[in-house]
Amino acid sequence: MMAGVLGITDIWTYVLGTVAIVLLPGPNSIFVLSTAAQRGVAAGYRAAGGVFVGDGVLMFLSAAGVASLVQAYPPLFLVIKYAGAAYLGYVGLTMLRGAWRRWRTRNDPAAPRLIDAAGPAALRSPFRKALVISLLNPKAILFFVSFFIQFVDPGYAWPALSFLLLGLIAQVTSALYLTALIFTGTFLAAQFRRRHRLAAGATTGVAALFLGFSLKLATATA
Repeated sequence: MMAGVLGITDIWTYVLGTVAIVLLPGPNSIFVLSTAAQRGVAAGYRAAGGVFVGDGVLMFLSAAGVASLVQAYPPLFLVIKYAGAAYLGYVGLTMLRGAWRRWRTRNDPAAPRLIDAAGPAALRSPFRKALVISLLNPKAILFFVSFFIQFVDPGYAWPALSFLLLGLIAQVTSALYLTALIFTGTFLAAQFRRRHRLAAGATTGVAALFLGFSLKLATATA
């Protein structure tokens, strides 16, 4: 069977687990959704591209054993953890600023039509922001290494092939989910046109989520 040839055990359990994990809300998916609502499908896919690259880097580092090093060396984990928490907090605060600006111009017909969820600077670089959000996530590194190990045969001669297939499954699952979010975001953008109060409220909700992600990461343990 494929599982035996590529050194993967119980591949269908892995697939089901990956789907369940991908569907859990997180800063990556929320950022892609809000970017699509702000700037449309193309920008949404640029943000998704940042997520794919970031996740790919984390998977590679996990396969190379770097995640185990982070887990075994608490000071390094703390540096990454607080850097990630600070960045998520920064994104959340800039979103709140955008929501306040949106609320103040709610009666101005010349104001922008779409949600301004992260400010002009963020809108210029959805790929880079999504990449940084993905990389500054130490819990993801620790999760990847612990999750992958469960499905790789330790006696297999070429474990890189096992990790490659597992990573491909995760990326395809993520791509399908993010695609659904991107088109959901464009639908929401249509609803927010000329509804400045609704747009401001939605932006505030997204900002609150990012601040919550920041707090959760800051209090996480290795």
